[in-house]
Amino acid sequence: MLTGYHVAVIGGDARQIEIIRRLNKWNATVYIAGFDQLNESFTEAIDLDFDSKQVEKLDAIILPIAGTDDEGKIEGIFSNQLIQLSEDWLKKTPKHCLILTGITKPFLVNIAAKVDRTLIPLMDRDDVAIYNSIPTVEGTILLVIQHTDITIHGSKVIVLGLGRVGMGLARTFSNLGADVSVGVRSSQNIARVYEMGLTPIDMNEMQKANMECDILLNTVPHLVVDASVIKQLPAHALIIDLASKPGGTDFQFADKRGIKAMLAPGLPGIVAPKTAGRIIADVVYRLLLEQQGKETEDE
Repeated sequence: MLTGYHVAVIGGDARQIEIIRRLNKWNATVYIAGFDQLNESFTEAIDLDFDSKQVEKLDAIILPIAGTDDEGKIEGIFSNQLIQLSEDWLKKTPKHCLILTGITKPFLVNIAAKVDRTLIPLMDRDDVAIYNSIPTVEGTILLVIQHTDITIHGSKVIVLGLGRVGMGLARTFSNLGADVSVGVRSSQNIARVYEMGLTPIDMNEMQKANMECDILLNTVPHLVVDASVIKQLPAHALIIDLASKPGGTDFQFADKRGIKAMLAPGLPGIVAPKTAGRIIADVVYRLLLEQQGKETEDE
């Protein structure tokens, strides 16, 4: 139980709803901001007043998966208002207050360092990322079915990247009967792809590789699906880019070629927000208890 803990949940999507529910279930005191247009009411949660002394009690601040933008603004799908995260406000939090986010951007890293607060990017953790890959893969299958007129079975699929999501995509599409190739950079991962019974593509030499396929799934967060790759794709091909914004695809060139390409980050929050929220909440629970253990040791 989290009795006696004070946690602020600021902005975000449907995943945050499940996080709030579970924190309430664990008897934490929960403050919320950025949910003013949500039809559902949280009778056990308290509206966060940024000008009050609530901030002085906070043990953790939970931000959306995207964190903040480059100016420190926090978005949420349940509010039209952008919430500004400021250095002065964070300074009012207790020294032990954790700042939890999905991914980090320079603003968030810099401001956390200035106020000397622990910043934890949850998506960098193996436990979160591996669990999160499950709804990501399921959501990708849904998109492929919705946006193609062929079966996955018998299709030619290329997955770029063999991280947590890439490995799940490669394994699952292969199990569904697709002919799967996987783009990787290291000799170790080339061996891993071969061991999985799939076809490796050396991404260091993609210009020489055969990139023709029906479905191209990218997980690499920098430009890899460029004009040279897109030129090889047939007109019916589908590109799904799962990397964080702005993705790793030349969407303008794909559109010029008439190739359907979509950026689809954050699929867990769309296709399985309850599961994705539970994953994050469980990790937050463990982090708070670990923090308490550290404070006890310091005493």
